[in-house]
Amino acid sequence: MVFAINGEIVSVDWEDNESVVSLMDLVMTEPLSIQMSMYGGFEQVGSIGTSLPRNDVQTTTEAGDIVLYSGNQVVVFYGSNSWAYSRLGKVTDKSKAEMTELFGNKDVKITISME
Repeated sequence: MVFAINGEIVSVDWEDNESVVSLMDLVMTEPLSIQMSMYGGFEQVGSIGTSLPRNDVQTTTEAGDIVLYSGNQVVVFYGSNSWAYSRLGKVTDKSKAEMTELFGNKDVKITISME
């Protein structure tokens, strides 16, 4: 899958779980664009528009983590939080400072699509 932030493609190491398989199925025929909103000074959250299977585990996140919250929202972290999430993946080619620059100053749009 391809993950873009405001049109900039970033590398993601996707998890091997039921949530990611369902996300792949969702974007198989058309890209999913999600308008994200800043929340809490450490994350951006956006609605998927449907529910995906959950396998929530108490997790402490770090910058670059991509998780599923409540089964129907994608959360991308530029800081840290501890909560029960389903892990989706991790941005691997951006530092914490770069993630903060991308996500910490304004709402963004992410797009998830198949290659």
